Amino acid sequence: MKLWGGRFEKSTEGLVEDFHSSIRFDQRLYKQDIQGSIAHAKMLGYVGVISESEVNQLVQGLDEILGDIEAGKVEFEIGAEDIHMNVEKLLTERIGSVGKKLHTGRSRNDQVALDLRLFLKTEIDQTKSLLQNLIQTLLQLSEEHLETWMPGYTHLQKAQPITLAHHLMAYVQMFLRDVGRLKDTRKRLNISPLGSGAMAGTTFPLDRGQVARELELDGVTLNSLDGVSDRDFALEFLAAASILMMHLSRLCEELVIWSSGEFQFISMDDGYSTGSSIMPQKKNPDVAELVRGKTGRVYGDLMALLTVMKGLPLAYNKDMQEDKEQVFDAVDTIKKCLLVVEPMLWTMQVHRDTMASGAKGGFTNATDLADYLAKKGVPFREAHELVGRIVLQCSKKGIGLEDMSLQEYQGLSPIFQEDLFSSIGIEHCVRARKITGGPSPETVAEGIRESRKVLEKLLW
Repeated sequence: MKLWGGRFEKSTEGLVEDFHSSIRFDQRLYKQDIQGSIAHAKMLGYVGVISESEVNQLVQGLDEILGDIEAGKVEFEIGAEDIHMNVEKLLTERIGSVGKKLHTGRSRNDQVALDLRLFLKTEIDQTKSLLQNLIQTLLQLSEEHLETWMPGYTHLQKAQPITLAHHLMAYVQMFLRDVGRLKDTRKRLNISPLGSGAMAGTTFPLDRGQVARELELDGVTLNSLDGVSDRDFALEFLAAASILMMHLSRLCEELVIWSSGEFQFISMDDGYSTGSSIMPQKKNPDVAELVRGKTGRVYGDLMALLTVMKGLPLAYNKDMQEDKEQVFDAVDTIKKCLLVVEPMLWTMQVHRDTMASGAKGGFTNATDLADYLAKKGVPFREAHELVGRIVLQCSKKGIGLEDMSLQEYQGLSPIFQEDLFSSIGIEHCVRARKITGGPSPETVAEGIRESRKVLEKLLW
């Protein structure tokens, strides 16, 4: 008989029972469910709802069930619907009628809201740790490539010369923001809804604060309707996860491009590449491509839960059973991606000469030539127009700005002097950009030091 079956005269249809059950996926919450139940049992004893002896029986029984689940000795039942009722059924079978007292003053509605919060709290901590490893790898690579010259791009067209360190540090800033978003999400979800009951609390004198403290939560929800129906914390996590995946996807897209035969800026390690079943020569950046592809999966998780929640009246509705699979999928996806991207970066081979050669092409020093004129008093718009004509002339001749003679330059403007060539050298173009956030090696080195400080603060 169902634990809620007293009101019913007829058994649930088998088809409905299978459709209704969530144990296939929410069994993943077994640890959080048992943690919450132990805290609830201790509190029931503290406020005098059950005896100390009963508390001890409940806690011991729950501890034993936890151990058996982790040892693979428990087979969950679809007929018991979900993890909450499976655990309660196992407990009652072990310790008898005392197990039936565990649910006093509690509903599955506030129980699952607590479980999901506890689950995400742990998963966010683990994700932040993986992000920390990725950021530290990027910082280390940036230190190693402070003077690895490369072209920077806008519209995928060569724009200005930068360094690989400067490029990688852009991703450091993105991932630092991701850590901050996860930290903010964790702070907001770290409160206990237990005690909200089904939707209107309970007449039992529960000490909600004690349960929160036992579970290392910062407080309790202040409205029982919101306590059971809120999934903002899950949506916020999925939103943060989607942005994180977008950053990973952008990085992987660049690795795919850089490893192509047309660029040849990097070579992916054999351990993070695959071949073709028909083309013997192929070495494909499949790992980076798959991370890029999995980004859409996490976006889908966010959109699915937003869609589930968009029209729900207060308070709990069965639709909300659809929250967990989205959260579980996003958690698994981002952790797997972070685990594989970090060593993929460590093991890639950077072709410094090819990058430097690329920085010299495409008139990446044109802005510096315009700046040269502006520093000599030519209004920048006039300088811009003149350099544009010079670029057109060089383009037709198939030469670079540094290949024109001084005489040719002076034929266009007497302002040009011998010092113009040092001003448009690729290394000078990079080193001269010492403004905060710029690509000069010393500026980037300072950015690395500051980013390490920011990371340390975010991890507290």
